[in-house]
Amino acid sequence: MSEKVYTKTAPDAIGPYSQAVKTGNLVFTSGQIAIDPATGNVEAVTIEEQTHQVCKNLTEVLKAAGTSIDKAVKTVCFLKNMEDFGAFNAVYGEYFTSKPARSCVAVKQLPKDVLVEVEVTAEL
Repeated sequence: MSEKVYTKTAPDAIGPYSQAVKTGNLVFTSGQIAIDPATGNVEAVTIEEQTHQVCKNLTEVLKAAGTSIDKAVKTVCFLKNMEDFGAFNAVYGEYFTSKPARSCVAVKQLPKDVLVEVEVTAEL
């Protein structure tokens, strides 16, 4: 049986989906973008700023699920521009110190025209 996860300390879903879902001993987050939960807007401009906001949002969703970013086992990362890979990687590495498995792809466009989106699978 699965359980939906919701926290006010991360942005509300901008569509018909949950911030995360817990099932068994895993939690699956929806992709997080650089929405500031305090304003509901994308305030960050640079790839570094947006990546920090994304990681903060993921930290809050995982905390609400009863786990942490340190228990991430897999991430999927979407970049608007692969030229941002180095800058993204530098910030990402500050948060994902446990070095989970990862996929990282460039996409044509992301919601709200952000530069980065990341989803996480973590152990509970």
